[in-house]
Amino acid sequence: MKISTKGRYGLTIMIELAKRHGEGPVSLKSIAQSHDLSEHYLEQLAGPLRNAGLVRSIRGAYGGYVLADEPSKITAADIIRVLEGPISPVEGIEDEEPAKRELWMRIRDAVKEVLDNTTIEDMANHSDDDTPDAYMFYI
Repeated sequence: MKISTKGRYGLTIMIELAKRHGEGPVSLKSIAQSHDLSEHYLEQLAGPLRNAGLVRSIRGAYGGYVLADEPSKITAADIIRVLEGPISPVEGIEDEEPAKRELWMRIRDAVKEVLDNTTIEDMANHSDDDTPDAYMFYI
C-alpha cells in the first residue's frame, strides 16, 4: 500500500491542528505556508475531513479549522481511510492463492494495527529529538 500525497498532507493538516488544539481556528493558509504546500490542495483535503466529522470549519475573518474531537481520540487510520480508502496492500486478496493471501492479510493487519494505534496526539508530540539515532556530541 502506497500512501499518496492526499494521505500525507491530510496527516500534516491534522497534526498541525493537534499541535494548536485549544488555541482557536487555524487557517489552511498558515499550514500551507509553514510546510511549503499548496493551499488550494489542502482545501481539497479539508472537505472530506470535515464531511467525515474529523474537523470543523469556522467561518469569518479569524476563521479556519479546528479538530472535531480530542487529538487523543483521532487516529492516523481515521485520516488515511477518509482520504485514501480501505487499507489494503493489494487489491483482490480473496482471489489470491492461500499462501499469498495469508501474506497480504498479515501485512494488511500489521499496517492497520500501527495506524489504528497511532493518534494524532502521538504524532503532534513527537519531536526529532525522540529518535534513537539522535546523538549529542560534545567536543
